Amino acid sequence: MDLGLKDRVYIVTGATRGLGNATARELVADGAKVVVTGREEKSVAEAAADLGPNAVGVAVDNADPEAAARLIATARERFHRFDGVLVSVGGPPPGFVADTTDEQWRSAFDSVFLGAVRLARAAAAELGEGGVIGFVLSGSVYEPLPGLTISNGLRPGLAGFAKSLADELGPRGIRVVGVLPGRIDTDRVRELDSLSADPEATRQAARSRIPLRRYGTPAEFGRAAAFLLSPAASYVTGVMVPVDGGVRHGF
Repeated sequence: MDLGLKDRVYIVTGATRGLGNATARELVADGAKVVVTGREEKSVAEAAADLGPNAVGVAVDNADPEAAARLIATARERFHRFDGVLVSVGGPPPGFVADTTDEQWRSAFDSVFLGAVRLARAAAAELGEGGVIGFVLSGSVYEPLPGLTISNGLRPGLAGFAKSLADELGPRGIRVVGVLPGRIDTDRVRELDSLSADPEATRQAARSRIPLRRYGTPAEFGRAAAFLLSPAASYVTGVMVPVDGGVRHGF
């Protein structure tokens, strides 16, 4: 199926590795052009070079109030159009309620929540009919994940923001979607697994709760996200789509 991505231009944040990078890779493979971001100049340059001539890298922090305007300007200057954004950021530090500090909450709020809101708000002002705003969120939108207190507090709020935005932008023909990764085999998930006393037992227990009985691959997530960003998903908006091997089949 042709997703209709040829020559469309997307911004993908947090795209030097993990889920953002996997999505950028799938977008480019299907003919799109991407502006990829990350915090470190070197890793951003390497990611863009690896993606090829249809990618450009910009080193920014999502928490920077100027980031959104800079990224949209780069998309227009380099590729002469702007069709959508996927807001993906690294997860906040793990920890339980008693372990997390005010500073950790403030830092995570600025990058995970307020940074995402700013990017979406700026994109909404620039996009036309057929545009799309996507958020990489988490299964914690539906229920908290043990040991991820800050993420559990912020992701559901972003999901609510995304649904409100979908209602507001729908009459203009702009879609808003959330993508909820489950146990995707990224560095982040491996890091979280390693925090247990027996990481392999933790992984086996997690696999046993997944109907497909395995972790997903970043490419599998990237293909699902690329579809949701594409014109092929033109009647999909205001929803949170799990990519989790069937864990949340009841939602």
